[in-house]
Amino acid sequence: MSRVSSAVGDFARRGFDSPRTAAATWDRWCERCGHEPNVALEDFQDVADRDRALDIVSRIDEADPGLFAEVARDKSWLRRLVVVAGASSVLGQFLARHPEEVECLRAERPARDAHGWRAFYAERVEMVDDVAVGHSDDLRRAHHAALVEIAARDLTAADPVLVVDAVAREIAHTADAVLHFALAHARAEVPDWRDVRLAVITMGKTGAQELNYLSDVDVIHIAEPADGVSIEHAMQVGTQLAAALARICSAHTSQGTIWQVDAALRPEGNAGPLVRTISSCRSYYEKWAKGWEFQALLKARPAAGDLALGAEFCSMVGPMVWAAGERDGFVADVRAMRTRVVSMIPAGQADREIKLGEGGLRDTEFAVQLLQLVHGRADERLRVRGTIPALEALVANGYIGRTDGAEMEQAYRFQRVLEHRVQLRQMRRTHLLPDDDLAMAHVARTLALTADEVVKRWRSSTRSVMRLQRRIFFSPLLETVSTIPAEGLRLSTEAAKTRMRALGFSDPRSALGHIQALTKGSSRRSEIQRQLLPVMLGWFAEGPNPDFGLLAFRQLSEKLGDTSWYLRALRDEGWMAHRLARVASSSRYVVDLMKRAPEMVQMLASRSELEPRSAADLTDAMTRAANRHDDEEKAIASVRGLRRRELCRIALADVLGNADVNPVGVALSDLASASIDAALAIASRTVESPPVGVVALGSWGGNEMSYSSDADAMFVVADDVDAQGRAAATALVRRAADILGKPGPEPALVLDSDLRPEGKGGPQVRSVSSYATYYDKWSSTWEAQAMLRARPGAGDLQLAAAVIDGTDPLRYPRGGLTHQQTADIRRLKSRMEAERIPKGVPKERHLKLGSGGLSDIEWTIQLIQLGHAHEHPELRTPATLEALAAAASLDLVTARQAHDLRAAWEHISRLRNAMMLVRGRASDSLPADFRELAAISDLLGYGPRQSSQMLEDTRRLMRLAFQVADELFWQ
Repeated sequence: MSRVSSAVGDFARRGFDSPRTAAATWDRWCERCGHEPNVALEDFQDVADRDRALDIVSRIDEADPGLFAEVARDKSWLRRLVVVAGASSVLGQFLARHPEEVECLRAERPARDAHGWRAFYAERVEMVDDVAVGHSDDLRRAHHAALVEIAARDLTAADPVLVVDAVAREIAHTADAVLHFALAHARAEVPDWRDVRLAVITMGKTGAQELNYLSDVDVIHIAEPADGVSIEHAMQVGTQLAAALARICSAHTSQGTIWQVDAALRPEGNAGPLVRTISSCRSYYEKWAKGWEFQALLKARPAAGDLALGAEFCSMVGPMVWAAGERDGFVADVRAMRTRVVSMIPAGQADREIKLGEGGLRDTEFAVQLLQLVHGRADERLRVRGTIPALEALVANGYIGRTDGAEMEQAYRFQRVLEHRVQLRQMRRTHLLPDDDLAMAHVARTLALTADEVVKRWRSSTRSVMRLQRRIFFSPLLETVSTIPAEGLRLSTEAAKTRMRALGFSDPRSALGHIQALTKGSSRRSEIQRQLLPVMLGWFAEGPNPDFGLLAFRQLSEKLGDTSWYLRALRDEGWMAHRLARVASSSRYVVDLMKRAPEMVQMLASRSELEPRSAADLTDAMTRAANRHDDEEKAIASVRGLRRRELCRIALADVLGNADVNPVGVALSDLASASIDAALAIASRTVESPPVGVVALGSWGGNEMSYSSDADAMFVVADDVDAQGRAAATALVRRAADILGKPGPEPALVLDSDLRPEGKGGPQVRSVSSYATYYDKWSSTWEAQAMLRARPGAGDLQLAAAVIDGTDPLRYPRGGLTHQQTADIRRLKSRMEAERIPKGVPKERHLKLGSGGLSDIEWTIQLIQLGHAHEHPELRTPATLEALAAAASLDLVTARQAHDLRAAWEHISRLRNAMMLVRGRASDSLPADFRELAAISDLLGYGPRQSSQMLEDTRRLMRLAFQVADELFWQ
């Protein structure tokens, strides 16, 4: 067995990724030296890429054995070398090419300040009168040597999370030095360089002195002519210098490259001149700059060239930066920008994106910058450039809670360390976690963690940021409005109003009044409200009507504010408060329900609480509730209270997006069945009656009720019930209808029996045989159509089923409809549309009876059922969409026709429910009020400012449905 083969197992046990290759490297090293190398395999134990580190140190020994012998004798020096070589392929290769640069690692040096790094580069770049002489590769080599030293401090730190800001600051110092000496090299290329004063302003992470190992360096170039020089010539020379500087920094040579200089943040971006005077910049920023440009200028800092000129520029733009928060829509624009950034992440990278992903670095940075820009104009203590110093200033001055601030800073620091380690590995400008196991293992080793531990900690950090961002995004409002006008104001009332307006409140004065009422005093209730309100304000602002949301919140809080569970839940369960804000700013219908019974807010505490209950469960609960009370009025109140609670549960789930149209329809229909059963049971306490069956018709029969639906019904008793019994049954039905339909703290449930034989002129209760006789001898075509949606709904279900079964020959006629019957249906529909669409309402805006509305869709499907259900039992269903699906499967409608009818029916049904939820009152006509339209479109899942798209979709779907109705119903 060869020496290599025998050593493979030892290298494998020590965690080398390629034991055979490592063993071969070791063997060659031994042969070259004539003895075992003066390093031990234990020296590579906690190195990221042990194989690469072994290769690098062997090459250094080969190039300069004497120097390496010195390194090997100093275990601290050796450790710094192998850690850097194993963590970064580029820095390791640099040391292998230039072994003498391991001198950078000889001593464990403290971090250098800006002057220290300027001196470091000056030792390597020869200068004569501010002009660099020699090759620009000297600058590249100096920069790599600087990164070697910084990486060693970073990688050997006891806790890299604690020093990440110091590391980033040092890297930014090296960037300043690079720009300084690159400009010196550029002067060597531009003979007239003395004719212009040129300042290099750094932006972004460089300006904030929080630079990564490899990032673009964002800059703006400011130029002014020297004495006696024309502006035109000075700008020309300044442009040549700026272009040369960028080329020197980004050029790739045998010594590698440094980084890209990016001037895209300058006025007019890449379309604008590369250099400008201060007066030109002032004109641009005063007239044309966007809000995001001032956000970028928050981090502007003079870094190279004429520093006095750079300071003059920063002093000029400073007041504009701190006034940006007063711009109309500023907060919305910043948040929209963040949303756009997230939306642009490729789908395959979203779960690996450290910087731009949700809960990533950019979320923290945007949150901190927004708070600075909103409040820094009045509080100069917040006017700092770096993210961590700014976050600490926000915490120190009370704008963010200490616990929240500490959690966000810890998450941000860890994510920055992770970003550094990912970039350091191959010196690439990346923000993605590696997607292969080996690379991920290398990154994890630099943190003394396993790959699984890194991912777990990273995901935990993003969850923390996502959770905290919403709260912290708006927490400075706590300081500005919570004490108005009590013991003292940090801001004037007008300034506070401006901020409320920026959040989207249309009546800041009233909003401030609500906040004062909620937060005044020193009670426990007021304290919790002061803690909660900032995030609630942000969540109200997310909704379509923040003013109404805040008012509703105040009203609910005043009723429940001293209730222990409410205070505890609002303080500790942020997602419950978020749901409450969403509901309060979206739905008058739900708010009206909760104002009458505020304890229903508890349903927001759990997603399972928002799941609708079955008809059987509801009937059982209502029966038990009623039976607990001997007093009839108390029993009625108990049942109606349960109905109110269930309505609230269904509506809450709907507003929060936990339900779609069919489950809402089923839930409301089940609730109607249970409520009618309970009402009949209570009514039977005072009315002695034979059993009554209830036939469900219309939307109740189809399990398709909306929030505004009546319960269309017919009532039946057995054939052996005499006239007196039928009279008692009628009294029972009327008492039940009164119990459900009288005014109360929740919407009434109207029992509508107008579809019964002979309509309002006929008896309200009939026997089974009486129904059969009527339908056999005297019924009209429309009554056959009405019975298509019949099902047993409540009461004695067997009696109801007997009536329905007896109508099968009527509703499923053999041979289908006659021409006359079809004509009768069409004529009835035309008359209904003419009589029932309110005057002044355009037909295309009426969702029920208008062209392509629910009536067109449902009557078309019902016409198909009447014509073909006898032959095809699949069509015998009271549910609209089930019948449509059956018709499509039987090729009675084309796939296109079925799609258009279904899409329109579902959209219109959801739209009608959304209208009821938003407005709190029923309507079949689209509202004209823009705020209501915005709220409705929001509930339907459209984005901000997309109500016009919602209207266009409604018109389009109704137009397509009308075309199908014209093809199938009218022709």
